[in-house]
Amino acid sequence: MKLYTKTGDGGQTGLYGADRVSKAHPRVEAYGTVDELNSLLGLARAHNTRSHKPDAAIDADLEYLQNALFDLGADLATRSDSPYSKNVARIDEQDVLRLEGLIDGYQEGVPELKQFIHPGGTPAAASLQVARSVARRAEREVIRLMEIEEVNLQAQVYLNRVSDLLFVMARASNARAGIGEELWHVKKRR
Repeated sequence: MKLYTKTGDGGQTGLYGADRVSKAHPRVEAYGTVDELNSLLGLARAHNTRSHKPDAAIDADLEYLQNALFDLGADLATRSDSPYSKNVARIDEQDVLRLEGLIDGYQEGVPELKQFIHPGGTPAAASLQVARSVARRAEREVIRLMEIEEVNLQAQVYLNRVSDLLFVMARASNARAGIGEELWHVKKRR
């Protein structure tokens, strides 16, 4: 089977359920950004596993998250009125609660945050911060999509928690590696 189908050469793509839409459609933008986020998690995992002290817990949680992001992408790629909708595992409140548990667990291992910090530190932590910012963009794109079409409301909530999780995972990655955080120094008013 060839990888290329040529069906998208005219700027259209198929949603799950055979609907054809523009590749610039807000639904495609939303699940495309989730795909970009998933790729960045792969990069963060590569940095983590190739570091001098790989963190097995972070790797396992990122692997879980990568699988969940495929589910989220399928959720976003399938309209609720599609006859194929019943075949798609939708993101739900249990998925959100699982992320909240992970956030709470990672937060226990990092110092209390009293001001903004610069993204950075270890390559794994810096990659997680980039992924966090892409998760925020994906959330904004889902919100834009929600303004024109019906979307699973938990998808937006889930992405909000994903960005929180990635932020605290980046902090934990630095803390476990013994890397301090650089604080934002507020410019003095003149």
